[in-house]
Amino acid sequence: MTNTLLLRAGLAALAFTVPTSAFATPTQGSGVAWDIVEGLTTEIGPRPAGSPAEHRARDWGKARLDALGFKNVRIEEFRTRAWTRGPESAVLTAPYQQPLAITALGFSVPTPKQGLKAPLVYFPSLAALEAAPGGSLKGKIAFIDHAMRASQDGSGYGPYGDVRRRGPGIASRKGAAAIVIRSAGTDSHRNPHTGVTIFPAGVAPIPAGAVSNPDADLIARIAARGQPMAIDLTLLGKPFPDAPSGNVIAELPGRDPSLPIVLVGCHLDSWDLGTGAVDNASGCAIVTAAALAAQKDGQTLRTIRVLWAGNEEMGLTDGGGAYYTKLHGGEPHALAMESDFGADKVWQVKFHVALQNAAMVDKVKAALWPMGITPHAGAADGGEDVSGIIKAQSLAVIDLGQDGTRYFDLHHTPDDTLDKVDPVSLQQNVDAWAAVLKVVANEPGTIGKAAPEKQ
Repeated sequence: MTNTLLLRAGLAALAFTVPTSAFATPTQGSGVAWDIVEGLTTEIGPRPAGSPAEHRARDWGKARLDALGFKNVRIEEFRTRAWTRGPESAVLTAPYQQPLAITALGFSVPTPKQGLKAPLVYFPSLAALEAAPGGSLKGKIAFIDHAMRASQDGSGYGPYGDVRRRGPGIASRKGAAAIVIRSAGTDSHRNPHTGVTIFPAGVAPIPAGAVSNPDADLIARIAARGQPMAIDLTLLGKPFPDAPSGNVIAELPGRDPSLPIVLVGCHLDSWDLGTGAVDNASGCAIVTAAALAAQKDGQTLRTIRVLWAGNEEMGLTDGGGAYYTKLHGGEPHALAMESDFGADKVWQVKFHVALQNAAMVDKVKAALWPMGITPHAGAADGGEDVSGIIKAQSLAVIDLGQDGTRYFDLHHTPDDTLDKVDPVSLQQNVDAWAAVLKVVANEPGTIGKAAPEKQ
């Protein structure tokens, strides 16, 4: 074989044996939804509540919604609690010297600038921490483990997310000087997951951080050996009690302005570690593109209002959803929906709609059936940004459930970036949402309030 033939053969072999790089340029999308996700993550990036970037995102959102032809586009500003990240690090100092990948949790208070050096006490679960005697953690740092696993519906986040939400407050009541948790996530990367924590009234806030899953595995292995552990912890983030935020509101007017409106929501803010592509630029892209698609063939009967809410991530009781309810709670709404679970394909639908609207529900099911989207048990509940208005007016709700198998690999991490959004799946979300909106926004009769849950 000549040298030329050998070279050609070698190149041909490489073409079949070398894997595609994980960092190859992702498939480029097109259309309204992709343009919103790409634009928001490229031109703004991370959008922590109360930050100048969140402010820029509101201006960006208003300009984009105006350009897309929405009406009554406006920014509704409010003040809220937020939090600012500072320098952070952690080193396991005993029984072995090991650096840890850590991130502070929202509303953590800072350690001393020189760090906090203390024994690290392992708890295999939140229940184990709750069972610890009062005062037993004085001068110590608690570590809480858990066993969150990936699931299609993301149901593990409720119980295992409690480690992050409730764990720091419980540790504080037990006398802990600080707390470290296994990240509320399902990945095996050395990426810690941030997120907000809650310190109940009367409970002193303490420094609180999360380590990556591989580092949590390390701590668990050492704890299993029965060896005492110690840590050097620095977390200098601090609360920002009076921060500026705001909602962006836009409408596609209906043919009959006297009818109660259909509200579709998402949140504009994001955590600071990634660029908020999955959580939740995708959600804003989906609801916006779907609203436009619902009116592509003509004006819908009812007005569709889009809410890009501010400060969902740290808002708790004073974020964009609460402010929307305060400002618009007296206006007639018919139904509310929210997209805040990434951009992977929709696979299920849930309803919380009055019995007299059974025919409308059947039309929604029929519209989704060709897409392979089927009804599932359990009542729809909307989401954080529309929950206030749903509760205030007992609104009908429809939930379109996305595949959450990989969502908590990315959630609140540096990996929440544009390359994780599949344009094909994103468009499938838009198509599913548009199919629902074409039905509910053209419903001529009363869309009844959801029946109360059975006790």
